Amino acid sequence: MSEPCLKVDDLRVTFDVGHGRKLQAVAGVSFDIKPGQTLGLVGESGSGKSTTGLAALRLIPPTSGSVRLAGTELTRLRRRELRGMRRRMQMVFQDPYSSLNPSMTIGQLLEEPLVVHTKLSKDERRTAVERMLDSVGLSAQFAARYPHEFSGGQRQRIAIARAMMVRPDLIVLDEPVSALDVSTQSQILNLLTRIQAESGTAFLFIAHDLAVVRLMSPTVAVMYLGEIVEQGPSERVYDEPAHPYSAALISAVPFPDPDRRRSDDRLILGGDLPSPLNPPSGCRFRTRCPFAMDICATEAPPPVPIEGGGIASCHLHAHGPKLGGRSLRPFLADHGAIGHS
Repeated sequence: MSEPCLKVDDLRVTFDVGHGRKLQAVAGVSFDIKPGQTLGLVGESGSGKSTTGLAALRLIPPTSGSVRLAGTELTRLRRRELRGMRRRMQMVFQDPYSSLNPSMTIGQLLEEPLVVHTKLSKDERRTAVERMLDSVGLSAQFAARYPHEFSGGQRQRIAIARAMMVRPDLIVLDEPVSALDVSTQSQILNLLTRIQAESGTAFLFIAHDLAVVRLMSPTVAVMYLGEIVEQGPSERVYDEPAHPYSAALISAVPFPDPDRRRSDDRLILGGDLPSPLNPPSGCRFRTRCPFAMDICATEAPPPVPIEGGGIASCHLHAHGPKLGGRSLRPFLADHGAIGHS
């Protein structure tokens, strides 16, 4: 087995919001991504997904924990040492309208990483820019234009091209298609799939759209209020979720067959995401979980191995009904905590 491209262990990110208050945005997250593979990170807005991605790249400082890129511990690097690692890790942001400097031409935007991280000549850089534009489906003539002259989908292609200019080991993609229309989303996802197959770059794919993540990621991690509550092979998590939060997210995904959806059980959650300034004791999901037990208020659930691969952190697998690593779906059908669409 190859060494992980990215290995994150017990990552924590806490912000001081004043008056002695602390906001714990990421609370002990662990995962790894193999070279050339994609991990999908999903959850509601405010769950800590984007903060996890930013901290993994040291774009914001982790409070504690370990982040290793190709065996190098990033959290211990000084600024100069970290700059040397930047060419190996890049990011594509959600909004292609604000992530590109409007005062720079497309050629300048794509050439900048080469100026910073390589010793290529000006002619070599120009050739590399033209080749990269072609690889993302854009004309080399576009190099002289400015970002405002392009559509959202074209701008995201440019953002992807910029991230790929230095052939990084890892790209963090933070909601890369959420600002695009459906047809453009499909084009960008196909582009990312092709680029990964050709380059072997690892992706951390952050999204709230589970259908998109299932298409892109063989492995998925479900995040809630700063914690990963379930992780495993995408097919297993989507078809046989083991955590109530995963089941609720999946049941909310629109289904293309109305007849099948009408007969499909849905787990409906109440309430809103609690504030990370004052998270619930014990299991952070307990205030919205229809299966919460007394132990959920006092003890954080440990990760439990799940049949079919992966883990889930839920007391249902160790107490009460004792699912013992099995799918939650049969339990949903037996325990009346479901609604129907």
